[in-house]
Amino acid sequence: MNDQVDIVPKKRDELDTYSSILTCNDLSKYYDQGDSRLKVLESIFFDVKQAEKVAIVGASGSGKSTLLNLLAGLDAPSSGTVTLVSKDLSTLTDNDLSQLRNKHLGFVYQFHHLLAEFSALENVMFPLLIGKVSRSVARIEATAVLTSVGLSDRLHHRPAELSGGERQRVAIARALSNQPSCILMDEPTGNLDKQASTDIQQLIQSVSDQHKTSFVIVTHDERVAQDLDKVYQLDTGNLVQM
Repeated sequence: MNDQVDIVPKKRDELDTYSSILTCNDLSKYYDQGDSRLKVLESIFFDVKQAEKVAIVGASGSGKSTLLNLLAGLDAPSSGTVTLVSKDLSTLTDNDLSQLRNKHLGFVYQFHHLLAEFSALENVMFPLLIGKVSRSVARIEATAVLTSVGLSDRLHHRPAELSGGERQRVAIARALSNQPSCILMDEPTGNLDKQASTDIQQLIQSVSDQHKTSFVIVTHDERVAQDLDKVYQLDTGNLVQM
């Protein structure tokens, strides 16, 4: 991977006032099916501090994606709370929740979900434009972020012209573009070869070190999990630190 440069910084002093970036308190999720109740998650307590890197592992169907959606405020819990930078997500309007996510959360999925008809640069600019940053500033910041992940020579390539590892780095750059407090990742190395996976691991470490960004990573990749600060096992709806 190319030499990395620092991403355009934002003021992050405000984060020092939070004891935690992302917190679950007695979180449960279930679905009523007639007279029965399907429990997906039960009484989960979970806490992510600034710059902390956390892995969540578990078998397929154990509720990992459900938990990630709850952490992102994309789904509502049946009981309990999710708090992002001291704000209870359940108390926010849809508009306020969207603004909070845009400022404080980034997302990276196993399948990069890049817009095929747009260049790498344009894909990374979108979150900035949604956040009301001017097009000229968005272009500068997106260029800096893509350079920081080793893609300075791929700015104008479309996803089909990039390798799998490069596409995932664009997805990470897009998640980083607003300098979020926390990035949620769902199997970020699941479709990558060993070298590309190693590059992504190094990038996660570099971003966390430089910018105090927290990471919550759902993964089956033991190599990814072992390099993180904490590892949790999700089993039959219960979350246990390993």
